[in-house]
Amino acid sequence: MQLFYNPEINETTTQFSFEKEESKHIVKVLRKSVGAIMHITNGDGWLFSAEIVIPDSNKCVASIVSKEKKTKRHYNLHLAVSPTKMNDRYEWFLEKATEIGIDTITPIICDHSERKIIKPERFEKILQAAMKQSLSCYLPTLNEATTFKDFISQEFKGNLFIAHCEETDRKSLKQQLKPKQDITILIGPEGDFSSKEIALAIKNKFIPVTLGNTRLRTETAAIAACHSVAFINE
Repeated sequence: MQLFYNPEINETTTQFSFEKEESKHIVKVLRKSVGAIMHITNGDGWLFSAEIVIPDSNKCVASIVSKEKKTKRHYNLHLAVSPTKMNDRYEWFLEKATEIGIDTITPIICDHSERKIIKPERFEKILQAAMKQSLSCYLPTLNEATTFKDFISQEFKGNLFIAHCEETDRKSLKQQLKPKQDITILIGPEGDFSSKEIALAIKNKFIPVTLGNTRLRTETAAIAACHSVAFINE
């Protein structure tokens, strides 16, 4: 099955048209004609089956023939991850985390962050592509980049963790995780969180954790955390 994304469709939609780029791909590349069935999600859990009625490469029109609301995961994962120095590494994290299963992503600017500016439009496209590739009907929420201090001052629900590399009292993330619970995990930049940030997180009820015996890159740590949560919820 090939999945398409259209955020404008909802459960009351009966007919819609694909954007020009997708229309061209459907008609010219996939060679779909009248009567072909397409699968579309709006990123909010709905899976639609639509029949092509006008196979125009500039504006392909389709009619909804069936719809299904997919069940959401029984946990909510929020990863707050500092942007990496090399942008492609952060993009890799976004892609793989979406494939594994994540609900919310917040880029956090920390004391040791070398990259302080991100391109949300580019990140959104990566999330959309990964959602379609993995045949998921839920698009992760990408929050605006924020400072560590502003992020940590918010109110959170569920279990709160901060993964860092300082040789202090830390618990194993895998041992702390429990299924069917909301989780927020902080992952720092290449230079790790500062001691001040770690202390502030602990003050705000974040539990310090380790992800293993080796030092991981930011994006690897984020994926390890994401997979640990998915594994415990299988």
